[in-house]
Amino acid sequence: MIGEIDRVVVVVPARNEERLLPRCLTALERAVSRIDIPVRVQLVLDACTDGSARIASAAEVLTVSERNVGAARRRGFEHAGAGCDGRTWFATTDADSEVEDSWLSSQLEYARRGFELVAGVVAVRQWGAHSAQARRIYEREYRNHGPDGHGHLHGAALGFRADAYWGIGGFRALRTGEDVDLAGRLLAAGARIAWAEDVRVTTSARRRGRAPHGFAEHLRRLGRDEPQEVS
Repeated sequence: MIGEIDRVVVVVPARNEERLLPRCLTALERAVSRIDIPVRVQLVLDACTDGSARIASAAEVLTVSERNVGAARRRGFEHAGAGCDGRTWFATTDADSEVEDSWLSSQLEYARRGFELVAGVVAVRQWGAHSAQARRIYEREYRNHGPDGHGHLHGAALGFRADAYWGIGGFRALRTGEDVDLAGRLLAAGARIAWAEDVRVTTSARRRGRAPHGFAEHLRRLGRDEPQEVS
């Protein structure tokens, strides 16, 4: 039956996230408790030199030395989801992020309705590291939806059916933009996407991120790029 799911795999890449990882894993535990099918949370520690491994008891741990978020996500799904078919749902988030309690249950509802790809939304936690104008521009732009939905793609809030994922070769080893690349290839292959505003994640607003040209740099740029009003 199309849309029937009986297993979930969640992959979380982490690079020196000792401070934020406990909140990420606790939030995932709450989301897992809301669904009644088996869930494997696969944490991928990528070249970590901090204490991340000591606080990862709530997840299966894979240690790699990729120094590349796309490669880390890929390794996680290869390790935890090899051989999975269309009855398995894959999801991924980031170690500096906290999923909402309904993060998985909402994705599974979309899967049951026949969607192969679910793109959630991200809210920023604690804007203190950025200027008021960065927050203003981000929130204004984020609310500007296209005709088909919100149009945002985040590795922190992404889900997809396992057979669709394997069918396009999975994540590529990209240091930045691996989420957009994956979604683009899924859509090109005919995947049906849900722009899901009820699949929500709160993420950090730190100024120095792990991925070059990633979310942290995007927020810094917004703080610099606001046009000045002309009187």
